[in-house]
Amino acid sequence: MQDLKPIRVFLEVASQQSFVRAAKALHMTPATVTRIIARLEADLGRQLLLRTTRQVSLTSAGALIAARYRPLIAEFDRVLDELSTDAKPHQGRLSVNAPMSFGQRLMPKLVESFRLAYPNIELVIRLTDQLVDIIQEDCDLAIRISGPPRDKSTIWRKVCKIPRYMVASKGFFNLHPRPDTPDQLNRKTCLSYAQSKEPEIWSLKRGSIKRSVTSGSHLVGNNGDFLHAMVRADAGIAVLPEFIVANGLQDGSLEHVLPEWRVLPLWLSLYYPPYEALPPLVATFTDFFEAFLADIDGFHFDTN
Repeated sequence: MQDLKPIRVFLEVASQQSFVRAAKALHMTPATVTRIIARLEADLGRQLLLRTTRQVSLTSAGALIAARYRPLIAEFDRVLDELSTDAKPHQGRLSVNAPMSFGQRLMPKLVESFRLAYPNIELVIRLTDQLVDIIQEDCDLAIRISGPPRDKSTIWRKVCKIPRYMVASKGFFNLHPRPDTPDQLNRKTCLSYAQSKEPEIWSLKRGSIKRSVTSGSHLVGNNGDFLHAMVRADAGIAVLPEFIVANGLQDGSLEHVLPEWRVLPLWLSLYYPPYEALPPLVATFTDFFEAFLADIDGFHFDTN
């Protein structure tokens, strides 16, 4: 801004300790810089700089003004940058957090499509299955596959349901009896997905009947692809999202366990810091993300 120009020129001279070097950095002539500093000193009624043939140094008044104004100007410029980014929803930098398996399987194609559509938006993608502190991690938005959110300080946006299936390999039932009811599940061969050491709870439904089954604690993993690999190695039964097991169910290498019992789905949600309104960059990614998933089989957009 024009009214801040004398202060900016003064801070540059103080930083460079030279009128000539400051003029070069500011793309001005030394005479112009000298004139601006002289006018600023006249307006303030204080000498701010000591000029010698070798260098320029600050007076006590100049040191005080530099110390007070430098952080204010830096913060003012940061706000201007944010406002400039908000005014350009197709330009800027966006940090996104996503679950590991979802990120590895679906995010590469999504990100490449997004980059083709918005080449001036820089993306930072971080993958983790753990629920992050979105404010502490300085993240613009996160993708989560989970149950209902418990964090009331953030904003959650339901996107779609993620069906899950109880599955085992074909070879598993050559080694173990096939269960006909939830009570016949052997906990030692039930693999748990969990972030803690505690076994997973499987919520099952058949018609109007609901059952909760505590899975096993003999093998607890915090990554869906790891458990999927264990299932394919005939190591046990697991409950996994459709996007992980769909190919195996289609080619017959995996099969449904207790197919008459439906595993309750999870939600794919976006969650954000407590914005008063979504910043334009975040809104742009949100709209693209939902449109991209709507074109992929296996994502159910019944949000009731």
